[in-house]
Amino acid sequence: MTWAMVIVGAMVGAPLRYTVDRVVQSRHDTGFPWGTFSANMLGCAILGFLVGATTVTAVPESLQALVGVGLAGALSTYSTFSFETLRLAETGSRRFAATNAGVSVVAGLGTAVLAAALAVASFA
Repeated sequence: MTWAMVIVGAMVGAPLRYTVDRVVQSRHDTGFPWGTFSANMLGCAILGFLVGATTVTAVPESLQALVGVGLAGALSTYSTFSFETLRLAETGSRRFAATNAGVSVVAGLGTAVLAAALAVASFA
């Protein structure tokens, strides 16, 4: 049953990732990959909130699989982040590449921590 929940979550997360990427990126005319960055931050927030909620209340394993592994896993994408960062560096946009790498890691961790704290405060 867990694998089915992962599949269902991914069926929502993957198209959501694509939609977030396209909508956000269409609003920016820079070479910085704002769409992927936004999708990844949303994934970090969802997973952080789930982890925080799990620490203070009983979250069913099926919901963890649906939201954590399926939805957040398909929504965020390390491969696209890596590809876009490498592409920026190869095309001479080394500052954008370095910014993307550094800010994505720091902001992703920060977003997850803040979302976890929000969940703990909400469920405690």
